Amino acid sequence: AVIRPEWPAPGNILAGTTLVDTPDDALPAGIALLNQVHGARVVSIDEVHAAIDPLDADGVIGFAAGHVCAVRTADCLPVLFCTRDGSQIAAAHAGWRGLAAGVLENTVAALRAGSSEVLAWFGPAISQPNFEVGDEVREAFVAHDPDAAGCFVANARGRWQADLYALGRQRLAAVGVTRVFGGDWCTYADVARFHSYRRDPGCGRMVSYIALK
Repeated sequence: AVIRPEWPAPGNILAGTTLVDTPDDALPAGIALLNQVHGARVVSIDEVHAAIDPLDADGVIGFAAGHVCAVRTADCLPVLFCTRDGSQIAAAHAGWRGLAAGVLENTVAALRAGSSEVLAWFGPAISQPNFEVGDEVREAFVAHDPDAAGCFVANARGRWQADLYALGRQRLAAVGVTRVFGGDWCTYADVARFHSYRRDPGCGRMVSYIALK
């Protein structure tokens, strides 16, 4: 079983997110993974294939038939991108640190296309009711954009409930990407389908991938 994006991507795009019980052979051939470090570095799939060890990066772009871009998550936000003409793809791993550091903006910038030509899909991540953070997280976003304050709700413990999906949409809208789909899940709450690091630090990871057929 794989979640398939509901978005107006061209027919040569294959994308999805694995679930807890997805077998490894359900992934497309040629998939290569990053060494994700909660940063904002974006690399090309050619660089990934040329490296001996997994590259330290949190975004990857592809631009030829057979290219597969993928990220692993278990509460962080996986974001898949494609251009409307089906010529380019990308995947980004966006936890709060990567989001604040600009991983989504860097991924869009790495695509050789105008922002209006880019589609984005948000895969399964932790939802606002289950994502408690401290002042430092809120401040990291509000310092960049005061409007980010609307993505945080104070809780009874003097901390904040952060909306990763809303933060991601806000960051993309700021660089002109407004055709954003998905973002309707909670990895923490849906025990049957998703891994969640907050729920179980020893859990596995989902793989979100996008391929050019």
